[in-house]
Amino acid sequence: MTTDTEEPTLTVDELAARAGLTVRTVRFYSSKGLLPPPVIGPRRVGHYSQEHLARLALIEELQRQGMTLAAIERHLQQLPADLSAQDLALHRAVVASWAPDAAEDVTREELERRAGRRLGAEDLERLVAMNIIERAEGTPDSLDGSDSPASLASPDSFRVDPALLALGVQLLDVPLAHESILAARGVLLEHSRAAARELSALLREAVGEHESVAAVKSLSAHMQPLVVQALLTTFQRSLKAELREWLKES
Repeated sequence: MTTDTEEPTLTVDELAARAGLTVRTVRFYSSKGLLPPPVIGPRRVGHYSQEHLARLALIEELQRQGMTLAAIERHLQQLPADLSAQDLALHRAVVASWAPDAAEDVTREELERRAGRRLGAEDLERLVAMNIIERAEGTPDSLDGSDSPASLASPDSFRVDPALLALGVQLLDVPLAHESILAARGVLLEHSRAAARELSALLREAVGEHESVAAVKSLSAHMQPLVVQALLTTFQRSLKAELREWLKES
């Protein structure tokens, strides 16, 4: 569960906090065999890695999809044992892509609990700018936590899509300027929508005008998982190739 570049440095309390879970829940997952054991350090203290954190995020996502713990255990057993945190995050992205659009209104306290960390005013502004969260109706524009009349008039409340929150929180730690992250998001949206339009056109052409609605839905249900997996895999390999070329030139 460790990599050559990432040492297991999280205690169980830190792991639980980063995952937005309780220590009791983490230990419960471990007792069920869903989470590999930690590396035992000095004074018999267990240390966890980024792979443990990514696996917890995957477990939580599978639960949101309605899978039982027994089904999750079988699912995890089918995965390669040496998956990195990045591999697990990619797998979780595939799972999360089937989650229904279900935004929720949460308080700031609940938002921070789910994020697994305290969110300052700048963090909240960045999440809003990335469309990860929205201010719920009646929430003041100021997110600085001040005691101004506007901030006291209504508690902080946000509308959040649980499937996107983990991604947004991870982006907060990316060492890039906020403008660069937003520009990257724009590129991804533009090209993903273009790909979706072209693939939809191909699907309509393949189905034809005389097919029933049931036939179209059946074909879409069969094709969608394959298309999403192909897009993620192709993008991942293309990005790695571009990075290799970039590092070769530098």
